[in-house]
Amino acid sequence: MIAVQGTNMRPEIRTITLALPYHLGSVNCYLIKTDAGYILIDTGSSNQRAEIEKELQNAGCRPDNLKLIVLTHGDFDHTGNAAYLRRKFGVKLAMHPNDFGMIERGDMFASRGKSNPIFKAIAPLLAKFGRSERCTPDEKIVDGTDLCEYGLEAKVLSIPGHSTGSIAILTANGDLFVGDLLENIKRPALSSIMDDPAAAQASVAKVKSLRIHIVYPGHGTPFPMDQYEAH
Repeated sequence: MIAVQGTNMRPEIRTITLALPYHLGSVNCYLIKTDAGYILIDTGSSNQRAEIEKELQNAGCRPDNLKLIVLTHGDFDHTGNAAYLRRKFGVKLAMHPNDFGMIERGDMFASRGKSNPIFKAIAPLLAKFGRSERCTPDEKIVDGTDLCEYGLEAKVLSIPGHSTGSIAILTANGDLFVGDLLENIKRPALSSIMDDPAAAQASVAKVKSLRIHIVYPGHGTPFPMDQYEAH
């Protein structure tokens, strides 16, 4: 079990909800304000670049105070603005190395097993992940990586299932940024798209063994962990 030491100061969390292409719903990015500056978790898809820039600006996020961008996994709706924001803010990107190929090659199946061939054929059309969106992350983060050096009392959890490199971030206050392991569209639930269901169930068991206050999903609204357990 990964323990994170508690603190009396709860970081300010700003949810940035961005629309996906083709009316496919929305995705959440999270901007965390600490005493040292800001950490951004995920970046949305490139069709909403102006919107996330506006949100960051309104929050007071600038090149001198954005300390790190953490990517929970490699899908286009979470990494679509990562390369652009790295250039604009001069900030490092952190990601699990298992998903590097997804953002380096724009291949949403780089860290996944066999998939539906029809979906695999149309995915590039939906993703809109061009060469300008591709890059190599600066930092490799794995299970147990500590984010204190960036001003956030939190550690990384490896939670494979949606992709092999999926990660979550657990803060000292019990806030869990869970990427696409869990969602809250109609109710708190396991996310509907899983590459490896057995690995996903193991990741859920791992998460449930920890002291978690609020879950911040990639899709849907944040929810108390006990709401998920109740279902």
